[in-house]
Amino acid sequence: MHDEVLRAADALVAAFGEGRLDDYFAAFAPDATFVFHTTPERLTSTADYRVLWDRWVAEDDFRVLSCTSTDRLVQLLGDTAVFTHRVETTVSTTAGAETAHERETIVFRRQNHGHWLAVHEHLSAATGTMTATDTPTTTATATITETER
Repeated sequence: MHDEVLRAADALVAAFGEGRLDDYFAAFAPDATFVFHTTPERLTSTADYRVLWDRWVAEDDFRVLSCTSTDRLVQLLGDTAVFTHRVETTVSTTAGAETAHERETIVFRRQNHGHWLAVHEHLSAATGTMTATDTPTTTATATITETER
């Protein structure tokens, strides 16, 4: 099951990194919750997160330029798995480019048919969290990244 969880995480990350947003958001259960250090409130559904993402794009021309994932760990707890990693993501907005260094936890739940869906994502700042590449931006970022094998 460890490898199945990694495959689910890899698929989620690949969809994010390739800009396949429909596939990315489909990797989460509809009732998934999201806690991001860059937003004041907990998001209580994948639909809420998608609305926020669309607002970032509309207001700030938000785009992911690059992302990497390191220090991956999967903890299996029956039909639940906790995936943690470090992430470095460069995003672009109308204000310029910015690189974030963050830690992320994604909780997966195994579905009846064996597929793993993400049910919770928690993103927190890591030490030295933001580096302005051009000029700073205030756009919140929620990132899933390319994983290493």
